[in-house]
Parts: sequence; C-alpha cells; structure tokens
Amino acid sequence: MKKAAERRANILKILDELGKVDVQELSEKFGVTEVTIRNDLDKLEKNRLLVRTHGGAFKTSNIALTVSEKKGVNQELKRLIGKKAASLIDEKDSIILDSGTTTFEISNNLAGFNELTVISNALDIVNNLSQYKNLQVYMPGGYLKEFSMSLVGPMAERNLRQLHCNKLFLGVDGIKPEVGVFTHHMEEAYLNQIMIEISEEVILVADSSKFKKTGLAFIESLDKVDKIVTDINIDRESIFWLEKKNVEVIIAE
Repeated sequence: MKKAAERRANILKILDELGKVDVQELSEKFGVTEVTIRNDLDKLEKNRLLVRTHGGAFKTSNIALTVSEKKGVNQELKRLIGKKAASLIDEKDSIILDSGTTTFEISNNLAGFNELTVISNALDIVNNLSQYKNLQVYMPGGYLKEFSMSLVGPMAERNLRQLHCNKLFLGVDGIKPEVGVFTHHMEEAYLNQIMIEISEEVILVADSSKFKKTGLAFIESLDKVDKIVTDINIDRESIFWLEKKNVEVIIAE
C-alpha cells in the first residue's frame, strides 16, 4: 500500500512537470504492469488530481486542451451523453451544435432524421454531418480558431444574430453550479452568448469531470440553461445546485 502511495505521488510530480503522462512509459519507469498504472491513474482521477485519457492522463487545471486531446478524455461517457442528447431532438427542429467533443458525439446520432436543420461553427462537426443527405447544414462563417477547429469572430457573430433555432446544444469547459458555465476562450464565450440569445431551449452537454471547474471566460449563469445531459458520476451537490436553478438534470446511461 505504501509503495502504491509513493508511486502515485511520483506520478503526480511527473504530471506537474510535463503536463501529461503515458501509461506505457510509466509502466516501464516504475517496473509495474500497465494494469497497475491504469489503476493508479483511475484512483488519482477519482480524487480529481488528473484527467484520464486513452493511454494516459493530463494534468487537471484550467489549461485548454486541443480538440484532438479532448477527444481522448472520457470518450465512452461522451458517447453516451451524445446519444442521450440526440434523443431530445424532434423531427423538423432547427438546432445549434456548438464546437466541442461532446457535441461532436451528438452529430454521430442524427442519421435517423428526415428533416432537420443544423447550425454549427465547428469544422469537424460540419464535416461529419456531410454524410447525412437529409440534413440542412449551415455555418455562420468567421475566422478559424485552430485550437478548437471552430469559426469565431465578428462575421460569425453577425450571421448568428440573423438566425433563430429551437434547441442549442452547448459544450463547456467548466461548470460551477452556483456561478455558471465557462470556456477557455474569450471569442467562443461571446459566440456562445449569442447562441443562447437566439435559442428557444438551451441544453448543456457535459461529462461530470467538468463540474466545479472554471475557465478563463464566463459564458452565462445557469438561469439561461434549461437542461443538462451528463453522466452518472455527477455529485449530489451539483445536482442540488442545478435543480435549485430550475435546470433539468438528465443522466446518460
């Protein structure tokens, strides 16, 4: 037990220095199996000391990950959330899919619709939607923010203000239920605020690791949010605050 504690402390030191760790490299360094390292990382994640990815882990902080890095974080939970969120969409709806890896998973579940209008500022989502012939897909334009592979800026803002939609599916980097929702990027925060303004219903899609975290840019308070789709690991305190703000909590299982 003492060896495990020492090993985990050393893993955190490496993580603090490098920002991320790899299961195979840690296995070789400490002379233990990859299964043992995965158990270590799982334990540390439960204590909110790191964020697990496929094959390793990232340092838990307010730093922003790229889209490709985010896709490895809590991937199975995001798939479940994406599928559950898609079940909230009705035929003939007009929806916005904000940029993000969880909203990307929603785009994987739209094949069954015959008439649906989708607005998105995310290049990967629009590219994914191109496989579905029965969807009307719109991009608001703007300049490319390579970090998140999304279009932002004055052109995107102006064009979005000309639209109106039934449902917004919003992915975020942090949620503090007593405060509101956050992202790491100022331009995206302002674009998200416009998306909220033009939408009849605002639905957050976020796995439980996003709770009690913040980001550089504040988007909105939870007063503007109608529903949140998350996973079974959400803590009771967060549920209490969400329901106090009249946000319907939907668990994806």
